[in-house]
Amino acid sequence: MSAPEQDAAARAAELGQRVDVASARVLATAAGISDEQAREPSALPGWSRGHVLTHLARNADGLRNLLVWARTGIVTPQYPSVQARNDEIEAGADRPARELVVDFADAATAFSAEAAQLRNADWTAEVRAIRGAAHPAWYTLWRRLFELEIHHVDLDAGYRPVDWPAEFAQQCLHEATASFTGPDSPAALLRATDDGREHRIGPPEAEPTITITGPSHAVVAWLLGRSDGSSLTPTPAGPLPPVPPW
Repeated sequence: MSAPEQDAAARAAELGQRVDVASARVLATAAGISDEQAREPSALPGWSRGHVLTHLARNADGLRNLLVWARTGIVTPQYPSVQARNDEIEAGADRPARELVVDFADAATAFSAEAAQLRNADWTAEVRAIRGAAHPAWYTLWRRLFELEIHHVDLDAGYRPVDWPAEFAQQCLHEATASFTGPDSPAALLRATDDGREHRIGPPEAEPTITITGPSHAVVAWLLGRSDGSSLTPTPAGPLPPVPPW
């Protein structure tokens, strides 16, 4: 096995374990949601908790398609189209809570079962999701972990950014900043107090005009629109700058 294959397989094994743990946490939360609560608004505008759980189930199906692509070499799109994805979420959102839970559990199990079939070399195969650039198959597991952790918070059922594992929050902050380099992003330095790392957002040529300090989970929650950032410390003092939708 080559060094790149060995590295990819190791990343996949580690991420796969974290995905399974995150799935179990979502499942535990979902199991406590009643039919009435499933139809109540989630933290995402326009979506109920049923929408969020259905999205997580269909996301598992879609990302499993990318693993099939990596394993077989046959191009297998994540979704037939953006419209098909949206239609499936809408069609499943109003189901009884028990059906939502079973659907999520079955989809999560199928995703992990497919991941277990990939050989070491398969994890270096390039695949492409419905949005974004092509990436190696192992990164599909990071995408799934991200969806699980972020949307677990969006269920608005007791799981909060502070509950994110520290490793996830730190990695998520590092990954997310790459999406905030356009002209509509403020030029800011983000300083994480838990691991001491600094991240820049805003146009690459612009010098930061503000430093925003706080633990990784709080910084990334604000950056991704999951918090108002009231626990963060801006320097100089004043309101936090607006950031574009993630």
